[in-house]
Amino acid sequence: MKRTILIGLSLISGAALAAPETYVIDTNHSKPRFSYNHFGYSTQMSRFDKVSGKIVLDKEAKQGSMNVIIDTTSVNTGFALFNEHIQAADFFDTAKFPTATFTSNKLNFNADKLATIDGTLTIKGISKPVTLTVTSFMCMPHPMKKKDACGANASVVVKRSDFNMAKNVPYVGDEVTIDLPVEAVKE
Repeated sequence: MKRTILIGLSLISGAALAAPETYVIDTNHSKPRFSYNHFGYSTQMSRFDKVSGKIVLDKEAKQGSMNVIIDTTSVNTGFALFNEHIQAADFFDTAKFPTATFTSNKLNFNADKLATIDGTLTIKGISKPVTLTVTSFMCMPHPMKKKDACGANASVVVKRSDFNMAKNVPYVGDEVTIDLPVEAVKE
């Protein structure tokens, strides 16, 4: 009986000692993408080449936070002239709003797997609540960096018109899928 109580107390104290861990987003392996319907002909895909942020994760408590900053001036459509077009006032207006952000409110787990992330997406100074759907999530020691690392793929569908970017709607789709592949290394 004493042994059972001691084991139980050690487990409780071990859980109490577990602390959140901070991971820094690896910009080389985290390239947010967005896609939309173009006149019904095709789905166009573009990306952002610069992203930063941090993920705080307490695996035991299944809690944490995520803060992602996307440099909207790094938009990459594959065509320099179109990059300028997307950065203009009708779309991202990067002269006034050089970043877009996602800040989490809650990480939602299904058993040990991260399932969704509730938070706020801010584009062009307009903030909207969104829920990212996580399609993969894994933490393990990074084989090359010799530090713990986490990675995830998440996505959400938003409307351009909600962020004052409705030029050419309905010809160019109002709905935009944002894909957020993220890799982050422990500080």
